Amino acid sequence: MRTKKKSTKRIGISLALLAAVFLPLVPSAAAAKKKPVVEDSAVISGTVFEESGYALPEAKVTLVAEPSSGETRGKPKKMEAVSDSRGEFVFHVPPGPGQYTIAVAAKGYRGGRKSVAVEGLERVEVTFQLERESK
Repeated sequence: MRTKKKSTKRIGISLALLAAVFLPLVPSAAAAKKKPVVEDSAVISGTVFEESGYALPEAKVTLVAEPSSGETRGKPKKMEAVSDSRGEFVFHVPPGPGQYTIAVAAKGYRGGRKSVAVEGLERVEVTFQLERESK
Protein backbone atom coordinates (compact mmCIF):
# COMPACT_ATOMS: atom_id res chain seq x y z
CA MET A 1 0.00 0.00 0.00
CA ARG A 2 1.32 3.43 -0.98
CA THR A 3 1.44 6.29 1.41
CA LYS A 4 0.90 9.94 0.61
CA LYS A 5 4.32 10.78 1.94
CA LYS A 6 6.01 8.63 -0.67
CA SER A 7 4.07 10.11 -3.60
CA THR A 8 4.57 13.66 -2.32
CA LYS A 9 8.28 13.06 -2.09
CA ARG A 10 8.35 11.83 -5.69
CA ILE A 11 6.57 14.93 -6.91
CA GLY A 12 9.02 17.10 -4.98
CA ILE A 13 11.97 15.37 -6.60
CA SER A 14 10.36 15.61 -10.03
CA LEU A 15 9.76 19.34 -9.66
CA ALA A 16 13.31 19.87 -8.49
CA LEU A 17 14.59 17.88 -11.44
CA LEU A 18 12.42 19.86 -13.87
CA ALA A 19 13.62 23.12 -12.37
CA ALA A 20 17.25 22.03 -12.65
CA VAL A 21 16.81 21.03 -16.29
CA PHE A 22 14.67 23.88 -17.60
CA LEU A 23 15.71 26.86 -15.45
CA PRO A 24 19.06 27.35 -17.25
CA LEU A 25 17.14 27.53 -20.55
CA VAL A 26 15.11 30.57 -19.45
CA PRO A 27 16.93 33.79 -20.44
CA SER A 28 17.62 36.13 -17.57
CA ALA A 29 17.07 39.88 -17.59
CA ALA A 30 20.84 40.38 -17.42
CA ALA A 31 21.36 38.31 -20.56
CA ALA A 32 18.76 40.37 -22.38
CA LYS A 33 20.62 43.58 -21.48
CA LYS A 34 23.95 42.32 -22.85
CA LYS A 35 22.86 42.17 -26.48
CA PRO A 36 20.75 45.21 -27.34
CA VAL A 37 18.31 44.98 -30.18
CA VAL A 38 19.40 47.28 -32.97
CA GLU A 39 16.39 49.35 -33.89
CA ASP A 40 16.20 52.64 -35.71
CA SER A 41 19.56 52.27 -37.41
CA ALA A 42 20.68 52.47 -40.99
CA VAL A 43 22.61 49.54 -42.43
CA ILE A 44 25.69 49.68 -44.60
CA SER A 45 26.40 46.23 -45.96
CA GLY A 46 28.37 44.79 -48.79
CA THR A 47 30.31 42.00 -50.37
CA VAL A 48 33.99 41.64 -51.18
CA PHE A 49 34.92 39.67 -54.32
CA GLU A 50 38.15 38.55 -55.96
CA GLU A 51 38.73 39.82 -59.50
CA SER A 52 37.57 36.40 -60.77
CA GLY A 53 34.15 36.99 -59.18
CA TYR A 54 34.48 34.59 -56.25
CA ALA A 55 33.68 35.78 -52.73
CA LEU A 56 36.69 36.91 -50.72
CA PRO A 57 36.42 35.85 -47.06
CA GLU A 58 38.61 37.22 -44.25
CA ALA A 59 38.94 40.70 -45.79
CA LYS A 60 39.33 43.47 -43.22
CA VAL A 61 36.65 46.13 -43.70
CA THR A 62 36.94 49.53 -41.98
CA LEU A 63 34.16 52.11 -41.86
CA VAL A 64 34.94 55.70 -40.84
CA ALA A 65 32.26 58.36 -40.31
CA GLU A 66 33.27 61.56 -42.07
CA PRO A 67 32.70 64.70 -40.00
CA SER A 68 29.62 66.66 -40.99
CA SER A 69 30.01 70.23 -42.22
CA GLY A 70 31.08 72.52 -39.40
CA GLU A 71 32.18 69.61 -37.20
CA THR A 72 35.94 69.67 -36.70
CA ARG A 73 36.74 68.43 -33.21
CA GLY A 74 37.25 64.89 -32.03
CA LYS A 75 38.30 61.75 -33.84
CA PRO A 76 35.99 60.34 -36.49
CA LYS A 77 34.11 57.22 -35.39
CA LYS A 78 35.72 54.05 -36.75
CA MET A 79 34.23 50.55 -36.99
CA GLU A 80 35.85 47.35 -38.19
CA ALA A 81 34.55 44.04 -39.50
CA VAL A 82 35.88 40.97 -41.30
CA SER A 83 34.08 39.58 -44.33
CA ASP A 84 32.48 36.18 -43.73
CA SER A 85 32.80 33.02 -45.84
CA ARG A 86 30.54 34.59 -48.49
CA GLY A 87 32.59 37.81 -48.52
CA GLU A 88 29.79 39.73 -46.77
CA PHE A 89 29.99 42.40 -44.06
CA VAL A 90 27.46 44.58 -42.19
CA PHE A 91 27.63 47.83 -40.19
CA HIS A 92 24.78 49.42 -38.22
CA VAL A 93 25.03 53.22 -38.19
CA PRO A 94 22.82 56.04 -36.93
CA PRO A 95 20.13 57.06 -39.42
CA GLY A 96 21.34 59.78 -41.80
CA PRO A 97 22.22 62.13 -43.03
CA GLY A 98 25.78 60.87 -42.82
CA GLN A 99 28.81 60.30 -45.01
CA TYR A 100 31.11 57.29 -44.54
CA THR A 101 34.33 55.99 -46.06
CA ILE A 102 34.75 52.22 -46.35
CA ALA A 103 38.19 50.70 -46.85
CA VAL A 104 38.83 47.03 -47.62
CA ALA A 105 42.13 45.17 -47.31
CA ALA A 106 43.03 41.52 -47.80
CA LYS A 107 46.37 39.74 -47.80
CA GLY A 108 47.65 39.32 -51.35
CA TYR A 109 45.18 41.87 -52.83
CA ARG A 110 45.21 45.58 -53.57
CA GLY A 111 42.94 47.40 -51.16
CA GLY A 112 39.85 49.36 -52.12
CA ARG A 113 38.08 52.44 -50.81
CA LYS A 114 34.60 53.89 -51.41
CA SER A 115 32.52 56.70 -50.02
CA VAL A 116 28.83 56.17 -49.21
CA ALA A 117 26.03 58.44 -48.02
CA VAL A 118 23.20 57.49 -45.67
CA GLU A 119 20.15 59.74 -45.94
CA GLY A 120 17.84 58.19 -43.37
CA LEU A 121 16.70 54.88 -42.02
CA GLU A 122 17.85 52.84 -45.01
CA ARG A 123 20.11 50.05 -46.22
CA VAL A 124 23.06 50.94 -48.44
CA GLU A 125 24.79 48.17 -50.41
CA VAL A 126 28.46 48.36 -51.44
CA THR A 127 30.45 45.93 -53.59
CA PHE A 128 34.22 45.63 -53.79
CA GLN A 129 36.19 43.64 -56.35
CA LEU A 130 39.85 43.39 -55.33
CA GLU A 131 42.69 42.65 -57.71
CA ARG A 132 45.61 40.41 -56.79
CA GLU A 133 48.88 42.13 -56.07
CA SER A 134 51.53 41.53 -58.69
CA LYS A 135 54.59 39.63 -57.47
